[in-house]
Amino acid sequence: MHFNLTQIPERTSQPRTHGLTMVMDKGLSTQEAINLMQVGSPHIDVVKLGFGTAFVTPNLKEKLEVYKSYNMPVYFGGTLFEAFLIRGQVDDYIRACADYGVSYMEVSDGSISISHEEKCRYIEMLSKHGTVLSEVGSKDAAHIIPPYKWIELMQAELNAGSAYVIAEAREAGNVGIYRGSGEVREGLVQEILTKIPAEKILWEAPQKAQQLYFLELIGCNVNLGNIAPSEIIALEAMRIGLRGDTFSLYLNK
Repeated sequence: MHFNLTQIPERTSQPRTHGLTMVMDKGLSTQEAINLMQVGSPHIDVVKLGFGTAFVTPNLKEKLEVYKSYNMPVYFGGTLFEAFLIRGQVDDYIRACADYGVSYMEVSDGSISISHEEKCRYIEMLSKHGTVLSEVGSKDAAHIIPPYKWIELMQAELNAGSAYVIAEAREAGNVGIYRGSGEVREGLVQEILTKIPAEKILWEAPQKAQQLYFLELIGCNVNLGNIAPSEIIALEAMRIGLRGDTFSLYLNK
């Protein structure tokens, strides 16, 4: 760091097992990916090519090579996995990940209907080919999952081979663990944490107020996802008390 400051909380060091920041790339150009890595790579732990954007991204291999040159894990959005699955092409999905050097894979069921047992079988299958992140929660705001069910689903997916479970929020942060207004469903979150280790949950938190909530609840090394590329430095500053929202969080009083 550039300055000598005391009372800065200790961040986990890369490669991290917790304290992760997942960035959502919704269509960055190759040059934009280079710019992102030049500035943000010390603070980013994994990049998601959001939903099905990988299918229509020009120069995909070239962009993936940029991330690879920074040893940055990348995975395709869960919607792309679902698109392969609904067409009976899971083997093609596995081959595509291998062809593009993508060793992280997201298993989700936010846009399709499959049994949870079947979802867990796919988690187990894909975990033999790479690191699996599985997403829990519905993209349908009208579909409210009770806390005990969140816990049950998360635990089953971790048992099936997921390295992390992702708490669904969509890119806007207005479903799943959030109300339509973006407000955190605090009772749900806190009940989940009574049974599921925080280190194993990647909370989708695209909005600053949501990021702040989890930093205050869990600490600077909480796992946060769906972060916009332009917000990486700002988030890292907020994590360690160098933004007004968290300025007093770590000061001795």
